[in-house]
Amino acid sequence: MKLVSKAPALGGILNPFKELVKDSKKITFIGTPGFCTPFAELLAFVIRGKEMAFIPNLNFEKAKKIEFTSHGMQLTKDTDPKADTVVVLGGLAMPKIGVDAGEIKKLAERITDGKGLKIGVCFMGIFEKSGWLDIVDFDYVINSTIENELWKK
Repeated sequence: MKLVSKAPALGGILNPFKELVKDSKKITFIGTPGFCTPFAELLAFVIRGKEMAFIPNLNFEKAKKIEFTSHGMQLTKDTDPKADTVVVLGGLAMPKIGVDAGEIKKLAERITDGKGLKIGVCFMGIFEKSGWLDIVDFDYVINSTIENELWKK
């Protein structure tokens, strides 16, 4: 993969993502429950108005709709996760989660019928570190590096 652009802060994740999916009709996120869910909701917020779903881990049958509510983007009712775009979230690639990249590849193909857009969104190079870039056929990867500070008075 080659570097296309570089930008700081949340805008560096959200703006490229919004541009990548501008022509998508339906987007399905795959991620770990809890850890990845808020990131899916954050990404979903910038494209609210599109049809979206979230699959926890590899559980195709447990897909939930992502909808805009008075409390922001929320997982709601069961839905069919078939979509023209799939977004794989990096929490799945963390070693302690134990998800196999080959299974993610199969799931992404199932969601998109083998012809949709495949986007990876991760932090700290986890897809590269875990070897997923060699297995999952991502069209694009958004990788963010986090630098944290704790301040005290």
